[in-house]
Amino acid sequence: MNIASYRNFCLSLKGVTEEFPFDENTLVFKVMDKMFTATDVDTFESINVKCEPEYAEELRASYSAVLPGYHMNKKHWNTLLMDGSLTDDEVYGWIKDSYDLVVAKLTKKEKELLRSF
Repeated sequence: MNIASYRNFCLSLKGVTEEFPFDENTLVFKVMDKMFTATDVDTFESINVKCEPEYAEELRASYSAVLPGYHMNKKHWNTLLMDGSLTDDEVYGWIKDSYDLVVAKLTKKEKELLRSF
């Protein structure tokens, strides 16, 4: 996976926006103004994704390229190393899981607005 395919996938999800809220290198994707994934655009060495705590630990135990979230709440975020050991389908699935977790926590009003996209 390269940064262009990562970006295209994220932007293909309903209601997604991109921005650089922290610095000029950290690209963040949000749904309804809530972050679900981020990466360094210069290196694209890793991406951060939100994850259910129990599943996050399971993934870390199963994959050497899945680590506790770098600069994130390590209970709820994983860092996926883009070292080629994870398949694109795995990474896309975990990005979609992260998106779905954020959408599930949206207010009723936000969910209604998201349906209009």
